[in-house]
Amino acid sequence: MAPKHGLFNKRIYIDAKEHLLGKLASYVAKAILQGNKVVVFNCDKINIAGSFYRNKIKYLSFLRKRCNVNPARGPFHHRAPRCIFRRTVRGMIPHKTTRGQQALRRMKAYEDIPARYTSQKTMVVPLAMRMLSLQRGRKYCDVGRLSHEVGWKYQHVVKDYEARRLEREAKRAQRLKIRHKLTREANKKVKKAVEPYNQVLRDSGYYVPALV
Repeated sequence: MAPKHGLFNKRIYIDAKEHLLGKLASYVAKAILQGNKVVVFNCDKINIAGSFYRNKIKYLSFLRKRCNVNPARGPFHHRAPRCIFRRTVRGMIPHKTTRGQQALRRMKAYEDIPARYTSQKTMVVPLAMRMLSLQRGRKYCDVGRLSHEVGWKYQHVVKDYEARRLEREAKRAQRLKIRHKLTREANKKVKKAVEPYNQVLRDSGYYVPALV
């Protein structure tokens, strides 16, 4: 029996660094329409094919589109990288239907990696990665730089947060390295002392894991 939200019902965590915007958005759109919950990190590091100048001209043209009667009716031009990615995904799904609206609610996007997700394993989408999809020598630009140029004011905040996160991760890795070293040394000391007792347990049919 299929899950009530669609064909599948699992969480997908994607590190969007050095992925192409359109290809990654198409993968995410298909995943959320099938019922998966998708969380995308590092939206400011997503790449767009084409030179920065060309993409900035295109986005400035998009910013000029408005309702002459009442601009408050839209279209609304978001500057944040996560909002740019979300709008790209929205254009690939039937977002005016109930099915599309429910699918869009199953997607979350962030410019960085929030604290509650720092220990979460992430995946990449090989077909959407720039190194594999974009021909060598072709120009590209980052969504973060484009957002900053058109009015996004929090680029420095995200960079400061990312630097602090990397520092915390380095300290955590160092603590784990020391802990593993102490564990190996302790196992070597007690291995000979407990071997007779372990042999008795093995003879009795119990499984005794080996000390590393």
